[in-house]
Amino acid sequence: MESVSQVLLVLFAVLHASSAVQSDKIRLQVNSEDGRLTVPELVTKYGYGVEEHPIATDDGYQLILHRVSRGNVRPNATVVLLMHGLLCSSADWVVIGPGNALAYLLADRGYDVWLGNARGNRYSRKHDSLNPKRTEFWRFSWHEIGLYDLPATIDYILERTQQRRLHYVGHSQGTTAFFVMTSMRPEYNEKVIEMQALAPVAFMEHMRSPLLRLMTRFLNTLNVLFNLFGIAEFLPNTPILQEVATHICPPTATTNLCMHLLFLLSGYDPNQLDPTLVPILLGHTPAGAATKQVVHFAQGVRSKRFMHYDYGKLRNLGIYGKMSPPEYNLTQISVPIVMYYGLNDLLAAPQDVHRLAVSLPNLQQLVQVNHDRFNHLDFLLANDVRPLLYEGLIERIATVDKHAVN
Repeated sequence: MESVSQVLLVLFAVLHASSAVQSDKIRLQVNSEDGRLTVPELVTKYGYGVEEHPIATDDGYQLILHRVSRGNVRPNATVVLLMHGLLCSSADWVVIGPGNALAYLLADRGYDVWLGNARGNRYSRKHDSLNPKRTEFWRFSWHEIGLYDLPATIDYILERTQQRRLHYVGHSQGTTAFFVMTSMRPEYNEKVIEMQALAPVAFMEHMRSPLLRLMTRFLNTLNVLFNLFGIAEFLPNTPILQEVATHICPPTATTNLCMHLLFLLSGYDPNQLDPTLVPILLGHTPAGAATKQVVHFAQGVRSKRFMHYDYGKLRNLGIYGKMSPPEYNLTQISVPIVMYYGLNDLLAAPQDVHRLAVSLPNLQQLVQVNHDRFNHLDFLLANDVRPLLYEGLIERIATVDKHAVN
C-alpha cells in the first residue's frame, strides 16, 4: 500500500507539471495573470468574443461549452469543435495565447470555434441529481464521455448554428471518446465533416511513460481503492498548485523539477519547453477527472486491447453477458479521419497509432509531425506548434470545407 501511495504522489507531481513554450522567433502573448483567469476571462482579455453555453446529457450531467470568435460570427461559418484530453479543459486551446493557440488561429480565419468540456472538469461539475462531493457523481470513464457528452455537445452546436455537420479536432482522450461515440453511435459519423486526431489514443500496448507504466503495475490495487474507499475524483483543480509551482519550479532555475517530471510523462523535448509558463498552466491543469478514466486507460495498457471498462469477471458477466469486456468495433467508424503523431510521444506511441490506422475504415492521412522529439503535450504547447502542426491542420480543414456539401 505504501508503494501505491508513492506512485500516486509522483504521478500527482507529474500531471501538475505541465509547461509551455517560447523562443526567440515566437513570443507568446501571455503573462502571469493568465493562470488565475477562467477561460471566458482569458479569451476576453485578449480581445476575442466568448460565449458560455450550458447543455445537458441524456444521463443528467450538465456541461459548459465555450464559443470563441473574432468579432461577430459570420452567417453560415464553418463550425469547428475542439475537444481536450484527460485532466484538461477548454483552456488547452487558448492557454498559449493569440497568434499561437489553435482556437485563436481558427477564429482569426473566420471559423465558428467551439470548445468542449467533459464531465467532471472544472467547468462541468454539475448533475441533475448527483453531487460532485459524492462518489456516485464520479462513476464514469471516457466511455461515458463518448457515449453521452460528445453527442450532446455536437447536437447542441448543430442546432444552435443551424449547420448539418461540423469539423472535429481532438487531443488524446478527446480522440478516445470520439472513437467510442462513432463506433457505438454510428449515426454521429454523418454529423462530422472530418476528424483531426492529435496524438490519438485507442490501443496502448506500447505506451512508454515510466510513471504510468509503474502505475499500471498497481492496477488491481487502484481498483480496490476506488471501489472500497471512494477515491472518485483524480487530481482536482486547486488554486494552491499555481503558488506551489513558483517555489518548486522557479522559471529562472537551471534545473526545473516540473520540466523533468513532465518529460517522464510525455517525452523529452527541452527545446520546446519554457519553464516561465508553468505557473500559468497550473492555474488551468489539472482540471479534474474521474479516477475511473485513469483506470480505464491503465486497463488498455495491460490488455493490449481497445475495450470497454473491465469490472471483473462476475460483474462483466452481468453487464456484458460474458466474463471479459467487448472491444469497440472500429469498423463502424466511417467519418474521414486524419491522424497526427509524434515520434517521441510516450503516451500515444507510434506503434499503437499505426495499429489504429490500419483499423480505421476511412483514414484519409497519417501525418508524422516533422520534429524528432515531438511529444504528447507538444501538440498543445510546443514552441513551434503553429508551423509544425496547426498551419497544416487549418489548411486541411479549409481544403476539405471547400468540397464539403452541407
